[in-house]
Amino acid sequence: MDWNSADSQRLRFAQLLHALDFDGEMSLNDYGCGYGALVDYLVSNGRRLTYRGFDINESMIATARQRHDVPWCSFTSDRHQLQPADYTVASGIFNVRLAHGLDAWREYVVQTVEAINALSVRGFAFNMLSTYSDPEKRRADLFYADPLEMFDLCRRKFSPRVALLHDYPLYEFTMIVRK
Repeated sequence: MDWNSADSQRLRFAQLLHALDFDGEMSLNDYGCGYGALVDYLVSNGRRLTYRGFDINESMIATARQRHDVPWCSFTSDRHQLQPADYTVASGIFNVRLAHGLDAWREYVVQTVEAINALSVRGFAFNMLSTYSDPEKRRADLFYADPLEMFDLCRRKFSPRVALLHDYPLYEFTMIVRK
């Protein structure tokens, strides 16, 4: 995982979870769950829900299963095994584009956000690196999105209830879409 600190990861999770309404029972898809760090965050904050983690990396899924052998959690590397949940969150899945071209990566981002929307009954949230980052600190292998373009996309395609969080001390933003 390419996070720069545990504190920044916890801050990202807090921003993403602004989308959730913790009243009553609910289900959550963690799209790009890695080794299941969000489960640790949920447990440490006393949050219980039906959790489904998805990641394309099978070794991450194996680690997640080993670390979180609890009845309210499940993990898969097969996108087709995911069922719609009340909410879906995605943290960091759009950041590392490696050698992919910008246009191809933008198309991947839009397609993935559409897939996340289809898996979400009540809403979803994701984060991305921001084009408002200091240019001299940017890395060529990372993708920086225009937060206003992403807001517009989400507002036009998914819901009139969209929030853009860009007020926390990281070079990124969180998009929250409520249905």
